[in-house]
Amino acid sequence: MSGHSKWNNIKRKKEKTDAAKAKIFTKIGKEIAVIVKQGGANPAENSKLKDVIAKAKAANVPNDNIERIISKAAGEADGSNYEELIYEGYGPNGVAILVETLTDNRNRTAGDIRHYFDKYGGNLGQSGSVMFMFDRKGVIEIDGEGKDEDTVMEAALDAGAEDFSFDGEVFEIITAPNDLGAVRDALETKGYEFLTVEVQYIPQTTTSVDGEAAQKLEKLLDMLEENDDVQNVWHNLSAEG
Repeated sequence: MSGHSKWNNIKRKKEKTDAAKAKIFTKIGKEIAVIVKQGGANPAENSKLKDVIAKAKAANVPNDNIERIISKAAGEADGSNYEELIYEGYGPNGVAILVETLTDNRNRTAGDIRHYFDKYGGNLGQSGSVMFMFDRKGVIEIDGEGKDEDTVMEAALDAGAEDFSFDGEVFEIITAPNDLGAVRDALETKGYEFLTVEVQYIPQTTTSVDGEAAQKLEKLLDMLEENDDVQNVWHNLSAEG
């Protein structure tokens, strides 16, 4: 659930999804629960819920799980009050990192995040120290097998997409964050299924890392992603780095 690039270029992302499916289901479940408590349990009236349900389905979360989480959240008058916080910092070799969290204890979460950065050669920064290096965009990815590029591109642009690209394996469709749901719905009505549906932080430039710095960065990203309070980790490490 981290980084940004096309499906086939984030082997690290996919491998982690395959290896830690239960943890990813838990993180998405927490996100669904928070959104239900904020805006209600009806996707037709809560666009954020509709978006996160699409994200959950793209991550292969079973429909029964999604419905159970929504029902539970809708029936809980009390419960944990999660706070959405973003931490910004630099990893080894100046790799920019954004850490999205949902936490019921900001002191615990801040302490953990700072510890990880310090331990693995990074530096946790102030708000705004890294965010300017990223663009927040809606991202939809579709498996390219058996599909005509011109047909998919026309459908995406007609639906309101900002940009479209194809690397021979995966179609990547970029939208404004608030347009993600509408573009997804339009494509879904035409029968398309999705590898990814989510709002991402896309780096404006990328950085390469090798040697000892690369090993430290890998450990830093691992520790961040394993933390139960962390929802997403975005960085500007190049696909080759």
